[in-house]
Amino acid sequence: MSLPPLNALRAFEAVVRLGSFRAAAAALFVTQSAVSHQIRHLEQWFGGDLFDRTGNRPVPLPHAQELARALSLSFAEMTAACTRAREHRETHPLVIAAIPSVAICWLIPRLADFRERHGGEVRIVYALHGQGIDFRDVHLAFVFGAAPPAIAGVRVDDFLPGVSVPVCSPEHATRLATQAGTGPAPLAWALLHDTDLTGWQAWFRRAGIDAPVPQGGPVFADFNLLRAAALAGQGVALCPAAMVRPDLEAGRLVQLSSVSVLEDQRYFLLSAPVADPALAAQARAFRDWTLAQRGGI
Repeated sequence: MSLPPLNALRAFEAVVRLGSFRAAAAALFVTQSAVSHQIRHLEQWFGGDLFDRTGNRPVPLPHAQELARALSLSFAEMTAACTRAREHRETHPLVIAAIPSVAICWLIPRLADFRERHGGEVRIVYALHGQGIDFRDVHLAFVFGAAPPAIAGVRVDDFLPGVSVPVCSPEHATRLATQAGTGPAPLAWALLHDTDLTGWQAWFRRAGIDAPVPQGGPVFADFNLLRAAALAGQGVALCPAAMVRPDLEAGRLVQLSSVSVLEDQRYFLLSAPVADPALAAQARAFRDWTLAQRGGI
């Protein structure tokens, strides 16, 4: 035996549950006449009335009340089953947190290669240096420091060295060359500072220059701002060689000295455990791809 139309059953259940044709129409986003039509169609299918219409409001007859209760339970089960099926098929992005230097200089230029090789949805978010990462929302993270954070269950892979060297634009280097006779070259540099003066203070000590660090250069709170200022010819910046190597190779920046600092600092890739099998496979693919790409910077 065939069943009555699903739309008619939905309209009937809504009328009984909400107590009126008008309320059912509003809940189903249809007109009241459409609900009335569905109820008439359903009564024709059953071969008799479903409501007592002698009063101002339709009152379901006993057999109709029993039908409405069964339909309410069935529709609730159908909704829950559809939700579970949709969640099972719904894809979730691989979330990668990266400090700004890695995100802009290393990851984003290579991201298309990873997606072409492995596909899948990827979401890139910033990891802020010195702030913790919530691995409930993040699957992998690029961080920087003398040692990676010790987090239970999180895998740590060595990524790239953090050694920093003085760099500037070719135009600024040319200007410095014309001033070479004014004194020791580093003291004539227009220094650009990353966060504070400590980086250049360490570099001057390492270079054996017994003189105060020149003051007055701009301080940038973000590495990418510092790099942009150096590219714009505003001065000399201490930048991680691993992050600016493409700029050096392309001639956008030049290295002014082999003296370096921050040899004890490194970039690390952190990988959190992932419960979803498909997402875990994508996370492993990203980790393997990243580690294989280290030599290509």
